[in-house]
Amino acid sequence: MDSYLSDPSVFQINRMPAHSDHRHKRGFAEKESSFYQDLCGVWDALYTEDIENRERDFYRLDFRSDEFHKLKVPGHAELQGLGKIQYINTQYPWEGIEMLRPPMVPVKTNAVISYVRYFDIDERLRGNRLFIVFEGVEQAMNLYLNGEFIGYSEDSFTSAEFDITNYVRDTGNRLAVEVFKRTKAAYIEDQDFFRFSGIFRPVYIYAKPECHIDDIDIRSTLLPEKQAEEPAHEEKKGFLNKLKSMFSGHKDRKDVKVSASGNGRFSLSLKLSATDSFQLYEVSASLSDAEGNVLYEKRCGADSGIAFDEEDFDVRPYSNKDPYLYTLRLEVLRNDKTVETVEYPVGFRRIEIIDKVIYLNGERLIINGVNRHEWSPYTGRAISLREMEEDISIMKRNYINSVRTCHYPDSIPFYFMCDEAGIYVMAETNLESHGSWQKMGAVEPSWNVPGDDPAWKDIVLDRARSNYETFKNHPSIIFWSLGNESYAGECIREMDAFFKERDPSRLVHYEGVFHRPELKASISDVESRMYASPDEIREYFHQDGSKPFLLCEYMHSMGNSLGGFEDYDALIDEFDGYQGGWIWDFIDQALYTKRADGKEVLRYGGDFSEKPSDYEFSCDGILFADRTEKPGLEEVRYFYERRIR
Repeated sequence: MDSYLSDPSVFQINRMPAHSDHRHKRGFAEKESSFYQDLCGVWDALYTEDIENRERDFYRLDFRSDEFHKLKVPGHAELQGLGKIQYINTQYPWEGIEMLRPPMVPVKTNAVISYVRYFDIDERLRGNRLFIVFEGVEQAMNLYLNGEFIGYSEDSFTSAEFDITNYVRDTGNRLAVEVFKRTKAAYIEDQDFFRFSGIFRPVYIYAKPECHIDDIDIRSTLLPEKQAEEPAHEEKKGFLNKLKSMFSGHKDRKDVKVSASGNGRFSLSLKLSATDSFQLYEVSASLSDAEGNVLYEKRCGADSGIAFDEEDFDVRPYSNKDPYLYTLRLEVLRNDKTVETVEYPVGFRRIEIIDKVIYLNGERLIINGVNRHEWSPYTGRAISLREMEEDISIMKRNYINSVRTCHYPDSIPFYFMCDEAGIYVMAETNLESHGSWQKMGAVEPSWNVPGDDPAWKDIVLDRARSNYETFKNHPSIIFWSLGNESYAGECIREMDAFFKERDPSRLVHYEGVFHRPELKASISDVESRMYASPDEIREYFHQDGSKPFLLCEYMHSMGNSLGGFEDYDALIDEFDGYQGGWIWDFIDQALYTKRADGKEVLRYGGDFSEKPSDYEFSCDGILFADRTEKPGLEEVRYFYERRIR
């Protein structure tokens, strides 16, 4: 077996650094030509159950086989007749079959899919620098083009991008992708879901023109309203501070209320690359409101890095109630002729903690949230734009104002939809190592990863960096989450430090530090718990209360559940620092299959004779898998509507 599959220090080879998720084109009008070429469709694929016996020469130009299957891309192999469908929660999928410890890689339960696709480069892209992007491959991939090795990447849920400029031809290209179902990454992708493999998100090539905007970093914030402070000598100030602390638990306290201002601050930095001298190019930037009025306009010479001056002006605040967006327009010019353009939405909002309470735009934040796996009953996690749009619509009409992307980054379009709808996002990093520290419900972290093991630090920091760099410009994101149910340790503390250094404008969340109280001061801006009872929450505020409290998971929606909502709702009035939470979860994980009589039925975990399995535990959404609303959603709507002010 290839040694790097079990080496935590090797999680990418030749992969391009993560960057903002903007798209560029040749002009601002919709009719302007695109720099993108879609490679989705039906690909040839070999399937091997045993990693050791896979066809290693499949990438060669002269390779031929009569064993190729036809697989849709995006799509999971298991839902197209290849491999075993398996649902599992906390344990690892090979338990009871192979005895492994990190970073050992399974052999008996490790299938390999060897994809092949032929293509020509569209004429409109030829002559430029060319890059290929895989937005989601589960779980790791080797990439070959025209018989040459291009690179390797892990991390199922973030984009892998490679430079193919020196390997691609105008016509007759042979693309080969070797997809491993499991590598050492399986230890930190142990989420509560069906285990699939394959290229399950879009694949495309894009061209960089001679001067290209590689990365955009937008900083837009709503400034606090300046308040006059009554002159006071030191004795009086001390008395006032003491008075504040005495009444810190009162829900009507006015001393920490910070009114939202109409004053916004905007700054912008760009990274560019060019095939010739930057001196030949200029870059213009403008910011316009929804009515087309220009608030900000700059123009300067191009360079590898550009930082535009910070500027303040009156803005309309961005919120769930009023998701007002401005439009940033960027243009690269040569002799006043357009080389490329970019447009991106911008929102002005402020998230902060004042006296242990979270405020958004000066108002106390209340989360009416849901956890959401990406899911389709027909295609699994290869979810369509229509299904994403339907999810947003369901959230809006049921007064859901926030989504936690459990437990990995979602498809890129979903974040833009949340921007437009005003759905606050907790953007979770792709990290869960549940089976390494919790066994049969018992906390036993003797071989927990990443834990304090320095060998795993870089791989999890890379996942944090990819999450941040890709989605950093979305106004809907107000929390970065370090992952889910991975216990706690030095590696996760390093992730927390990364987000705080790169983005002090948002809050950092992590629940698992609850298990290691000695690390609470350096991990997570909030106290986060799963399924804490109302009395346990009261106990926290009476005995600690050092951070705002959020339930990252609560109201587990399995079977005839969602009772007791009123008890949690009452806590909102009882403690300012209690700020709501995210229901587990949004949608059932179930798959349509056909019975012997031809009728389509939904089947859950355990219905596919898989072992091990966590059976019907995949049935715990407020929606059925076909997005039909369950009766319990009426309870959610009733209580969530009360908190939308």
